[in-house]
Amino acid sequence: MKEINLSTKIAVYPIEECSVIEKKLIEAAKSATKNSYSPYSGFKVGAAVLLSNGEIITGNNQENAAYPSGLCAERTTAFYAHAKYPDQKIEAIAIAAWSKGNFTKDVITPCGACRQVLLESESRSHSPMKIMMCSDDAVYIVNSIKDLLPLSFGDEMLKK
Repeated sequence: MKEINLSTKIAVYPIEECSVIEKKLIEAAKSATKNSYSPYSGFKVGAAVLLSNGEIITGNNQENAAYPSGLCAERTTAFYAHAKYPDQKIEAIAIAAWSKGNFTKDVITPCGACRQVLLESESRSHSPMKIMMCSDDAVYIVNSIKDLLPLSFGDEMLKK
């Protein structure tokens, strides 16, 4: 038997120690939670992406009574960014969540489907994107979605 060990380096910062642009992106993600349509779960998620042209695009989760028909904040934001600016790469994404009257105490991480979509975004731009997962006062940062989705399925698998 062979064993493979995988590890991920995650930088953990208090938000006040983040750079000016990181703070701006985090605030944009937090602000985007206000427009979430989440009447069923009450769990409001916002995302903000920084594009290579300096634009910041935001989005949020959109629920539906037929649950599978809703869409997460990360995918809403990435799809909108690529639709509006198809030639710009996503440099970074910040994700924040609001629940029960406060931003969450624990960092919010992308679901599996969102991780796969972010992987495709990295692949199409041939460049990693910084993933910033926020809580009310801290942020976990990884330098690529591949850190959160090791052994991923990507376009290279389709070429085999």
